[in-house]
Amino acid sequence: MKAQSSSSMSSLPQPDHPDKVMALYKFAALPDVEALKAPLAAFCCARAIKGTLILAPEGINGTVAGTPEAIDALADYLFAHGPFGDRLAGAEVKYSFADSAPFLRMKVRVKPEIVTLRAPQVDPNRQVGTYVEPEDWNGLIERNDVVLVDTRNDYEVGLGTFQRALDPKTANFTEFKDYVARHLDPARDKKVAMFCTGGIRCEKASSYLLSQGFEEVFHLKGGILKYLEVIPETQSRFSGECFVFDERVSVGHGLEPGHASLCRACRHPLTENDRQHEDYHEGISCPYCKADKAKHEAAAERQRQMELARQRGHAHMGDAAGSDAERRRREKKARAEQSRQANKA
Repeated sequence: MKAQSSSSMSSLPQPDHPDKVMALYKFAALPDVEALKAPLAAFCCARAIKGTLILAPEGINGTVAGTPEAIDALADYLFAHGPFGDRLAGAEVKYSFADSAPFLRMKVRVKPEIVTLRAPQVDPNRQVGTYVEPEDWNGLIERNDVVLVDTRNDYEVGLGTFQRALDPKTANFTEFKDYVARHLDPARDKKVAMFCTGGIRCEKASSYLLSQGFEEVFHLKGGILKYLEVIPETQSRFSGECFVFDERVSVGHGLEPGHASLCRACRHPLTENDRQHEDYHEGISCPYCKADKAKHEAAAERQRQMELARQRGHAHMGDAAGSDAERRRREKKARAEQSRQANKA
C-alpha cells in the first residue's frame, strides 16, 4: 500500500534571504488540469512568484520561488483552500532559500505526464513500490538478494551513485522500459530496489515494474537528496556527488554545494577530472561533446561576444549569468565551510 508522503520544512535554520524556494511533486488524479492552469498561473503572477509548475492528469511537479509570504500563500492555495481541494495533500515538498531570484519568469504547463515514461499501464495513484526511509536504506541495499538500480540518466550517474548500483545507461527516462526488458527478470530478480534524485521518478519506475510482474519493489523515499541530508557521511553508501537541476549543478553530503560545473557547449556536468582533460576548453568544448563541431562553433561565438562585451566595458548576458552562478557557488561553499568550522568549535 502506498504510504502518504509528508510536507515539511527543512530542519536547518531558515536564513533571512529574500527568496523562498518550493520544490514539490504529487501523483494525484487531476482530470481538470486545463481548468486549473489559468487560475494557478494568475495566482502566482499576482504574487511575483516565478518558476515552473507542470500539471498533468496524473499530478503536479515543479519548482517555484518568491517571497516567503508569497510561497506560503501558494502552499495554502495548493494544499488546502484552493481549487485543488485536498487532492495534493501529502505532497512531497522541499523548501529552501536563495540569495537572489533563481528564476526569470513564471510558467504553468499542461503535459500528458509529470515525468515522462510513455507507459499507459502505469498509474502511481493506484500502485507503487514500498517506500524505504533513508535511515533504513543501507540495510536494504547491503542484502545479497536485492538488485539495486539507479533510475537516473547516464550523465547524472556519472557524477555519483550508490555502491553496487546498476547503471541503465539511459539518455532519458523513456529508455528505462527497454532496460528492464533486456536486463531484469521478475522470475529471477525477486527484490528490486531503486532510487533517483528526489523520489518522483522512482514512484513511476516502481509502478512500472509492478505492472511487469515484479513482486517486491522498493524505492528510496525522498531520493538521494533526502539521503544526503539526513545520513551522516561516515555512514553513507553514496559515492560522488548528486546532480541537481539548478545553479549548484551538484551537491554532496549535507547538501553542500559540489564541485561539478556545466559545459557551456553541451550542458553536460563536468567533474574536476573532466576539466583537466585535453578535450576540455573552457566555454567551448568538453570530453563529452568533442566531436560536435556545431556546438563548439556556437560556444566559441558566444565566448567571442562575451570577450567583445568585456572589452567595451559591458556585461554580456551569458557572461553575467555564468559569473553570477559561479559567485553564488563560491558563496555557498564559503557558508558551508563556516558552518562546518562552527560545528567543530
